[in-house]
Amino acid sequence: MLKSAGVGVGDEVVVPAFGNAEVAEGVLALGAVPVFADIDGATYCLDAAAVEAAVTSRTVAVVAVPRFGYLAGVRAVRQLGQRRGLLVVEHRDAEDLDPSALAQRQVQAAYLDRRLTGVRTPEPCPGHTYQRYVVRVPGNGRPDRDAFARAVRRRGVECEVPVQTPVHRLPAFRQEVSLPETVRAADETLTLPVGGSLSRRDLQRVVAACNALGGLLQPAF
Repeated sequence: MLKSAGVGVGDEVVVPAFGNAEVAEGVLALGAVPVFADIDGATYCLDAAAVEAAVTSRTVAVVAVPRFGYLAGVRAVRQLGQRRGLLVVEHRDAEDLDPSALAQRQVQAAYLDRRLTGVRTPEPCPGHTYQRYVVRVPGNGRPDRDAFARAVRRRGVECEVPVQTPVHRLPAFRQEVSLPETVRAADETLTLPVGGSLSRRDLQRVVAACNALGGLLQPAF
């Protein structure tokens, strides 16, 4: 879509740094310049105010990526694009779920929302499809999230760190730009299992493993 819109050498395209590098790589492949903007800490999508602050006279487009099923997170970016005359390309990081799978995930996510106390559960958001169930493990100046993940796995619960390093900190894309929400999300986020063939007992195991580790969440003083 960027190529067909005429995006090319010297143009700037605003992209997120929270996620994989393929979006920024696609911009570079056109000879354009990826410009990183911060995300909204609740939805993990580009923050419209941060995008607007990154816009210059050379900006021609924005690539909005709805992460983890927060589909409503790109709405404000679309509105900004219309107001500023920018092309907004929506890049999905996962396939749409069929209605039965979506309903199953939402039921399972609601169960986890009600019972998890050892982590911060996802922010409520209209239209959230829970492509991935992402929680926060706040740090105290230590990699608490990584320790938490290892401990959860030892209790037989699969979990993943969705973003190890923000794209703006990778050698090929390194930029001196302040993206506090992006960095915080990369440090704190962890995905827990939902969907598929998970049973109620499986979900209870997830809850028990996480809640038993709540001591890792002691606030720093």
